[in-house]
Amino acid sequence: MSDSSPASADTPAPASAPVLDVWCELQCPDCRTALDDVRALRARYGDRLELRLRHFPLERHKHAFAAAQAAEEAAEQGQAWPYVEAVLSRVEELDRAGEPFLVEVAGELGLNAEEFDTALIDGRHILIVDADQAEGKAIGVTGTPTYVIAGEVLDGGKSQEGLRERVEEIVDRLLAGQDA
Repeated sequence: MSDSSPASADTPAPASAPVLDVWCELQCPDCRTALDDVRALRARYGDRLELRLRHFPLERHKHAFAAAQAAEEAAEQGQAWPYVEAVLSRVEELDRAGEPFLVEVAGELGLNAEEFDTALIDGRHILIVDADQAEGKAIGVTGTPTYVIAGEVLDGGKSQEGLRERVEEIVDRLLAGQDA
């Protein structure tokens, strides 16, 4: 999934923009906390940084895989980041209610909830989620949130302290290299 801005219109970054992959899991309270960093990065860099949501559902969260599929359906309907933010803001409800909650959130956002329900049943987005998870494992993602930029894996699964600053250092360096 490649939306570039949380809580705003889905607009891709320019082709030359550095790419920050945000490995996330929608049942993860730490990922909810990381949204503040994602918003701050978006505010600082705008379309000079492409933010991509990548799925890394953890086995210990029984609704995470379905939530990743639902996020892909939201992307299909043009509202990935607003959907991700809405689900993460209510992680406890996802814990309790599971898939019906995912469909409910879609309806609240004005998305086609019936299509969400169908997508969760027919599994049309499973391959995307599986591919993200496999790629994450291959590059060393072990938990969420994890950021990957310029080949560097920054693991926020244990601690998010200083991660945004590290991402900013890398982005600033990459952008300075483009201006040279």
